[in-house]
Amino acid sequence: MKKRNIFSTLLMLGAVGAVLTGCGSNSASSNGSSSASDHAGKITAVGSTALQPLVEKAAGQFQNDNKKINITVQGGGSGTGLSQVQDGAVAIGNSDIFAESKPGIDSSKLVDHKVAVVGMAPVVNKDAGVDNITMAQLKDIFTGKVTNWKEVGGKDEKITVVNRAEGSGTRATFEDAVLSGAKAVKSQEQDSNGTVQKIVSSTPGAISYLAFSYLNDSVKPLSIDKVKPTDANVENNKWKIWSYEHMYTKGKAKTATADFLKYMNSKDVQDSLVKKMGYISIHNMKVQKDAKGNVTDAK
Repeated sequence: MKKRNIFSTLLMLGAVGAVLTGCGSNSASSNGSSSASDHAGKITAVGSTALQPLVEKAAGQFQNDNKKINITVQGGGSGTGLSQVQDGAVAIGNSDIFAESKPGIDSSKLVDHKVAVVGMAPVVNKDAGVDNITMAQLKDIFTGKVTNWKEVGGKDEKITVVNRAEGSGTRATFEDAVLSGAKAVKSQEQDSNGTVQKIVSSTPGAISYLAFSYLNDSVKPLSIDKVKPTDANVENNKWKIWSYEHMYTKGKAKTATADFLKYMNSKDVQDSLVKKMGYISIHNMKVQKDAKGNVTDAK
C-alpha cells in the first residue's frame, strides 16, 4: 500500500513539474523571440531593394508561426515605398533614407521603424585591376573626370559607370557620402541591387555600388582610403557609406502590422537573421545618424 502511494505521489510530482516547465517555456517565449500573434490579415511592404531580402526572409519565418497573416514584399525603390505608404496603398514602406529627406513626402504623417543598418560599397568588375581608391578618386569617377582605370592604378581599360535610378535610397545614400552635392555623370541606370550586381559582374571595366547584403564573389568591393567595407567599420563610422533600413507606417502600426514590426526587432531577427544576411543590427551601432546626416555617439 505504501509503495502504491509513493508511486502515485511521484506521478503527481512529475505532472506538476511538466506543467511548470510548460509555463516557464511559454513565459520565455512571450519575453523572447516568439512571433506568435492572435491577429489575422494581409500586409504589403513595398520599397527598398536593399532591405527587400531581409524583409522577405523575416516574413517567411513570421508566417510559419502565424498562418492567418499573409505578407507580400516587393521592391520598387525607397521613393516608391515612401509614396505608397503615404498614400495608404500599402501597410509598410521600406526605405534606405529618412522620409524627411524625400521631396513630396510628409514625414509628420509617417512613423519610422528602424530595423537594421546597411553598409554600401563601390564594386567593380574583377578585371579592373584595382583594390583601393581614395574618396576623391571615387567622386571623380562618378562625376566623369576619371574615365580609364589606368588613371587610378588599374588596367588600361575604359570605365563604365552604372548608377541607380532616381528615387533609389541606395543612390541617395551613396551620392550624399561620395559626391557631396556634385552632379553624377550621365550613365546607364538600374532600379535594383540585384540587376546592378549582374551587370557589373558581366561588363568589363564596370563600376557601381551595392548594399553589403548583395556583395559576393561575382564582383570586387573596393576599399576607400585603405578602409575596408566591413560591418565593424560601419558600426564606428570609419566606413562612411551606410544608412538605416526603415520600415515606415502611416500613423501608428496596428494589429498584424504591429506584430510583424515587433518581430523585426526580436532576437530571432536582430541576433541571427540580420547578420546572416549581410546587414548590421541597429543594436550594434556605436554611432547614430539623423535625417540631416549628422553623426553622433549612440545613446
